[in-house]
Amino acid sequence: MTTVASSSEKKSPTLLQPKRLGDALIDKGLITSDQLKIALTEQKTRKLPIGKMLVALGFVTDSVIRDVLGEALGHEAVDLSNIVPDPDALALVDKELAIQLKLIPLLYFELTNELTVAMTDTMDLQALDRLRAAVGVNVEIKANLAVESEIQAAIDQFYGYELSVDGILNELETGVVDVQSLQTTDAEYSQPIVRLMDALLADAVKSGASDIHVEPEEGFIRVRYRIDGVLRQIRSLNRKFLSAIVVRVKVMSGMNIADTRSAQDGRISLGISGRTIDFRVSSQPTSWGENLVLRVLDRQKGIVEMHNMGLRDEMLTRLQIMMSRPEGILLVTGPTGSGKTTTLYSMITAINSPDINIMTLEDPVEYPLPMIRQTSVNEAAKLDFASGIRSMMRQDPDVILIGEIRDEDTAEMALRAAMTGHKVFSTLHTNSAIGIFPRLKDIGVSPEILAGNIIGVVSQRLVRQLCTHCKKEKPVSEMERSLFNFDENIKTIYESEGCPKCNYVGYKGRFALMEVLRMDTELDEMIVNQSSMNDFAQAAIRKGFITIQDDAARWVADGRTSSDEVTRVIDFTGRLN
Repeated sequence: MTTVASSSEKKSPTLLQPKRLGDALIDKGLITSDQLKIALTEQKTRKLPIGKMLVALGFVTDSVIRDVLGEALGHEAVDLSNIVPDPDALALVDKELAIQLKLIPLLYFELTNELTVAMTDTMDLQALDRLRAAVGVNVEIKANLAVESEIQAAIDQFYGYELSVDGILNELETGVVDVQSLQTTDAEYSQPIVRLMDALLADAVKSGASDIHVEPEEGFIRVRYRIDGVLRQIRSLNRKFLSAIVVRVKVMSGMNIADTRSAQDGRISLGISGRTIDFRVSSQPTSWGENLVLRVLDRQKGIVEMHNMGLRDEMLTRLQIMMSRPEGILLVTGPTGSGKTTTLYSMITAINSPDINIMTLEDPVEYPLPMIRQTSVNEAAKLDFASGIRSMMRQDPDVILIGEIRDEDTAEMALRAAMTGHKVFSTLHTNSAIGIFPRLKDIGVSPEILAGNIIGVVSQRLVRQLCTHCKKEKPVSEMERSLFNFDENIKTIYESEGCPKCNYVGYKGRFALMEVLRMDTELDEMIVNQSSMNDFAQAAIRKGFITIQDDAARWVADGRTSSDEVTRVIDFTGRLN
């Protein structure tokens, strides 16, 4: 590779000397000192950079050099063997220039005017200057490190083929798709249906979708994305492409293509937008054919640091105090798609360190986390939540994350873990933080066991954020003043309008509305005495508990979201006279 120069070349001696790369490889146990000496000796006669020399001698692979160099240089290293580039990015750089500069464009964001490319040498200033001259000096370039052989293969694969969704659909309309050929890997990128699925997946990720729906109807196929929690129809496809699309998705996700009558699950991992994106795939037979839903699992968005969650200071402080407790259960509640998993991951990431053993039991594992032992429940292997917790208790854990408490056995094992000195995080389906107590009692947990073992409860919902470019003021109506308990000082709030920045939706992005209930001795006694939920709620409010309705009202008053949006997600009918 050209990134690391020989000792005779004039590169930065503090960062790019061959000795640094060799030492890094030795430190990681990837080569021996003898192998490095051989490579340095051969380098004197063959005049190759040390990285290429090590590869030529067969001591390491290109991908190993790429990853180690990326870490040493502070540049992200990307694996191009399973990646989908953005057609807009490819259109900015012609094929001849890509070959000359040894790069492949990966992603172009028009809003931020940022181009991401993969290069063999991210420190090649001359190549970067030529690229800026070609794409425009106003375009910000982000360079990732990649292996030269993979870049050359990607250039050959992606240049010369139609990669836009519209172009591929036009190509499909003029030709016949051979479904059988989709099961082979020989020259598969020449098949438009292969490129169509890659283009749809890349387009969904670029659009910020959390789910992709491919839904067969009687006369067509509907494609919808769930963006910011709301489904939007994106395209209608010819029904004759259904079997080819289903086969392609099943091949990508490792499903059985011969079984069309059973529901199946699979998983896809692709390189999109310069990073790895996972898709959890579900197929379901329906009246008009197999329905496909793909959940987009973007690790970059799925793991959010707590201080970046957009919480108010008092909410964040309450959470941090609860998390500092050495044992007990902390529960997160909310409906499906309310961000419970993201909140749990943020919590355990905040406390993750080499000093503690964190173990998780999930259905399934969504995002891999460093230094954390993660396990998926497996019905075939008779590993459910209850038996999984029992097994983990023998693994010397300090912190246990349980994906969901669904039944009495799981709840009993989770409480047993808490009572034996472990910190337990889990989720439960209830409509409010206070609602977890009657819910746990309903599934068979006695109030006496709950008292003292529940650290606290977080209830949350995700709401869309008003587009900052087009939101407009409106006067507060009497109904809104009554629902949100606004005082007379609040005269106006904001509503959505729509502009090109938000695709004329009026909203862009989501954030969490929360209520955080922190348990103490008085509240524990009320649980043991089985006080009414109304008395319990009043006592919690006196201690500073803020209901999710009041949290929503404050964000509406601050102009971050609209009254229509929060009433769509949260029940305010209890406040109507």
